[in-house]
Amino acid sequence: MLDLLAQLVSIRSLSREEHACADFVEGWARDAGFSPQRIANNIVFVLGSGGPRLMLNSHIDTVPQCSGWLADPWTPRIEGGRLTGLGANDAKGCVTAMLLAARELAEQGWNGPGTLVVLISAEEEIGGENGIQLAMSQIEPVDAAINGEPTGLAPCNAQRGMLLLECSSHGSSGHAAHAYKLGLENAVHAAARDMVSLSEMQFEPYEDIHVTRPQVTVVKGGLSHNQVPDLCEFQVDIRTTPNLDHEETLAWIRSQLSCDVHCRSARYLPVSTPRSHPVVRAAVVASGRDRYFSDTCSDWSLYGGIPTVKLGPGESPRSHRPEEYILESELQAGLDIYRDTVLRYFEEAGNE
Repeated sequence: MLDLLAQLVSIRSLSREEHACADFVEGWARDAGFSPQRIANNIVFVLGSGGPRLMLNSHIDTVPQCSGWLADPWTPRIEGGRLTGLGANDAKGCVTAMLLAARELAEQGWNGPGTLVVLISAEEEIGGENGIQLAMSQIEPVDAAINGEPTGLAPCNAQRGMLLLECSSHGSSGHAAHAYKLGLENAVHAAARDMVSLSEMQFEPYEDIHVTRPQVTVVKGGLSHNQVPDLCEFQVDIRTTPNLDHEETLAWIRSQLSCDVHCRSARYLPVSTPRSHPVVRAAVVASGRDRYFSDTCSDWSLYGGIPTVKLGPGESPRSHRPEEYILESELQAGLDIYRDTVLRYFEEAGNE
């Protein structure tokens, strides 16, 4: 198990640079007896036939190397059942567990009823145009999905979306010494008032406890200490809950601010799956854990409303950090839970 993960981690696969890693996954799937289809750097293969169709999806791309690594991040280090390397936790551990679960099901002779679709995708970390949406547009529709991300093997049936705004406040430039005498409008002051308004905004909570709070993350304004700025630009990151509509939220925010508000991105929608859905019930039973709400978003937001549970080995706080790692015990548990969730889903769906 660690051997397969080590091979995946050793292949550098930054977003849009996944070709070699996709080659490896494609070859592995063929050697395991599947008939993989390649769509850009996404690899798809199936087991079984007919409906319903359940998708296992995780991604092979990684974020770039950050500072703080103690050794080459693409040279896996295995010590005491722990593998350290870039992408080990996010999300090549999930990829490994999904691939091995599919192979185990095939070796056990599982062939439906129903179709298991394994889709190993690219460009997840950047929401790229050649990632999950491209791949899903070229395969038969699926009825439900398991999104592989490090969740500590707890099933997530709801996650936040992401609304990114670019705001600009305008004023009038002039000498700082004469600002009040000349009645100059300081763009930074105007922006600051709107930033305070953003920090105080209240939205309806989701399930009574999950709140949405806009976060100003980038601010740019001013040219020199003695010149009143006529422009201040700032960016806002809003992690929305499933009860909030992005268009309605954007319109309301615009009505509350004096600055110009441009929507940079609204494509990552908040999503949720009813706890009564077969894929959620199957994951809860297989994992032995109750469902939870995730504050981070993933490719699930781009599935087009397909009932989904986010689930995988590893822990989210380890991601995008130096010395990223995953435990062999987590991988084995992930394999077992993916396999059992698949079997229980088809049993549950068949009984409905």
